[in-house]
Amino acid sequence: MTNDAPPRWDRKMQQRLASGEAAALGELYDRFASLVHGLAHRVLGDEAGADRVTREVFGYVWEHPDAYDPKQGPLRSWIATVTHRQAVSRLRQSESDLESAPEEIEEKVRAASAAARADYIVTSMPAPLRAALDLAYIRRLDYRRAAADLGVTEDEARRRLRLGLQLLSTAHPGPRAMTPPAGGSGRAGR
Repeated sequence: MTNDAPPRWDRKMQQRLASGEAAALGELYDRFASLVHGLAHRVLGDEAGADRVTREVFGYVWEHPDAYDPKQGPLRSWIATVTHRQAVSRLRQSESDLESAPEEIEEKVRAASAAARADYIVTSMPAPLRAALDLAYIRRLDYRRAAADLGVTEDEARRRLRLGLQLLSTAHPGPRAMTPPAGGSGRAGR
């Protein structure tokens, strides 16, 4: 039996924001500012830009609380989506101001988007999976040593690593279709 009802905190927060409760914005900021800033920084690679996007995102949430629909998913996911869109928009604008080629801009946007999704996935995954990935990929322990450090069986350590990697693999958009150069008669990719 599935529960499609949004979490109670998300519904309450949306209602408080919609009623103009300033304390709700402060609580929301305390809870999600590091997520917003981290995602924005990952996309932009710039501290000042991430600060600006963080202010813009919370300004948007304050001015448009009804844009969030609790039935569509968690508030955290919606805020991450708003952040991603704002940061990508700012990245595109800054790159076009520098007169970068459109292909270069889109490649930077794709790379930044995948990195931001990966960050979000890692921070959102259950702690046991995150701990297993940390031991294996940050500390470079094999699954046997990771199992010992986690206090679980080797099979459980492998299961956690496999599931963590499966979740993380969803951050990558997958292969892109090759397109011939503009105006050329180039061959399509393999």
